Amino acid sequence: MTANELRQKYLDFFKSKGHAIIPSASLVPENDPSVLFTTAGMHPLVPYLLGQKHPSGTRLVDYQKCIRTGDIDEVGDNTHLTFFEMLGNWSLGDYFKDESIQMSFNFLTSELGIPLSKLAFSVFEGDDSSPFDQESFDKWIALGVTEDRIAKLGKDDNWWPAGGKHPGPQGPDTEIFYWTPHHKGAGQAGDEEPPKVFDPSDKRWVEIWNNVFMQFNKTDGGVLSELAQQNVDTGMGLERTLAALNGKASVYDTDLFVPILKAIPEGDEKSRRIIADHIRTAVMMIADGVIPANKDQGYILRRLIRRAVRQMLKLSSDKKDFKSVAESAIRTLEDAYPMLKEKRDQILEELKKEQDKFQDTVKKGLRQLDKLVRIGKNEYVPDGAKFPIFNRVDAKAAFDIYQTYGFPLEMIEEELAQRALVVDKDEFKSEFDEYMRKHQDLSRTASAGKFKGGLADNGEETTKLHTATHLMLAGLRKYLGEGVHQAGSNITAERSRFDFTWDEKVSREILDKVEAYVNEAIEKGAEMKLDVMPKEKAQAEGVEGSFWEKYPAEVNVFTVVGDNGTVYSKELCGGPHVKTTKGMGKFKIIKEESSSAGVRRIKAILE
Repeated sequence: MTANELRQKYLDFFKSKGHAIIPSASLVPENDPSVLFTTAGMHPLVPYLLGQKHPSGTRLVDYQKCIRTGDIDEVGDNTHLTFFEMLGNWSLGDYFKDESIQMSFNFLTSELGIPLSKLAFSVFEGDDSSPFDQESFDKWIALGVTEDRIAKLGKDDNWWPAGGKHPGPQGPDTEIFYWTPHHKGAGQAGDEEPPKVFDPSDKRWVEIWNNVFMQFNKTDGGVLSELAQQNVDTGMGLERTLAALNGKASVYDTDLFVPILKAIPEGDEKSRRIIADHIRTAVMMIADGVIPANKDQGYILRRLIRRAVRQMLKLSSDKKDFKSVAESAIRTLEDAYPMLKEKRDQILEELKKEQDKFQDTVKKGLRQLDKLVRIGKNEYVPDGAKFPIFNRVDAKAAFDIYQTYGFPLEMIEEELAQRALVVDKDEFKSEFDEYMRKHQDLSRTASAGKFKGGLADNGEETTKLHTATHLMLAGLRKYLGEGVHQAGSNITAERSRFDFTWDEKVSREILDKVEAYVNEAIEKGAEMKLDVMPKEKAQAEGVEGSFWEKYPAEVNVFTVVGDNGTVYSKELCGGPHVKTTKGMGKFKIIKEESSSAGVRRIKAILE
């Protein structure tokens, strides 16, 4: 089975069960300060999981682009990837455990033809605060699963978010495992039958599906209560499932990677896999508008490309260019993501520019390493004895080389080894961890169980500021012109930070007019009206909106309208809003400044 076939089978099956097919959201979350990239299929749907009406209904299905870098050092083994795809089906207050489990079971056994004997399952075992998931357990038994094949596990394994320590929507999940035996050392699938009793610690059982039941809400005080809207969030990893179904020992043995690997020179297999993964990820990042930079998403992209360059330099080949590798990656994914064809030239250009830049940087970095060598060889023990330490360099100084010049740790170690020097790995890692904490490492945020959508949170104050920001944009467009559009935002309970397209400083006179416009809408107690309409119709009617390509065929249009019919704002959006502006407070713009070329930034509050 090919990746395209698996995607299509999944979509077709759930469409036949009443699910609307929605497009994959961008890898770069819209207006989301909590993570750098979309890390899971549920990420773009958070507002709807929290109760916002989705324009496509209550049953949804998709395949979603995702990126995680928390396990980047594991990339190159049989299962870990930086960019991956999640197949997901969703119930927004519609069906729950019984139907969800039934559909998952039917898809695996009937549509994919997997024998029940090759499957195993896990459910939440219960604890002092949460009951045993009897309903899921009973459903699996009713479907013919024996008790020996159902593991009862705790919150670290069968609860979302894992451990259940954080407040917010959460609940038990049930996971499905597929038997994938491999002959020792051969790297190929074997035909041994699975043991009768399911042991989750046996690595030959690969998790391929997870059904999350958002059943409870946890307060800051730790109290669990039933959610009014109980949702189902399922996820199936495309690459791992594809490898399992085809009897492959590794995700790199599937049709998603074999053509890419053929474009990479022969040599160390892990190096070749890292190159394939990183360039494939870079291709997808660039297609979604990311360019190499020294912060945020651009920083991650730059790191990946430079890691790939380093691995390419290790291969015994004169070929050091990524063009054919990137072109192969584009061909493997362009059927699912047609935008890759349109942006092919831009993708190749950005890769080439960054590769050339890094090769120049390598020379500068090597000169800095030579300085570390001299420092290392003139260092003395703390007691002042005249005994030089010849084999150690300062870990912080070595990390500065990593941070400034993009030298991975293994490259620093190799260069130092040639000079009979070492760096303390633990100290280096400590520096690295601190640096990544400061730069909102995306995978740590995801694993912490943050339940965040397009805003810092979905509380009352943040929602008020979100609505006020819509009104502010309408005011800016009224007084500056229709060339003004949103370029990004970051909204918390305390303030709104809003970027918009404009190439010069906005006068205080104009800002005062915008303030007055927003406050008029607030004082009038304007109502928020929601319309669901085709995206093409919204565009034709001149509805204001950014990131149109990220929205499905049916979109939510929010209109702020006064009792006299005055329309204060009409905009495309997927986030939460107040029902009325009455009581929102007084809006105030506290700062206006440059954000980047052609983009201005406003910071505003509600008093």
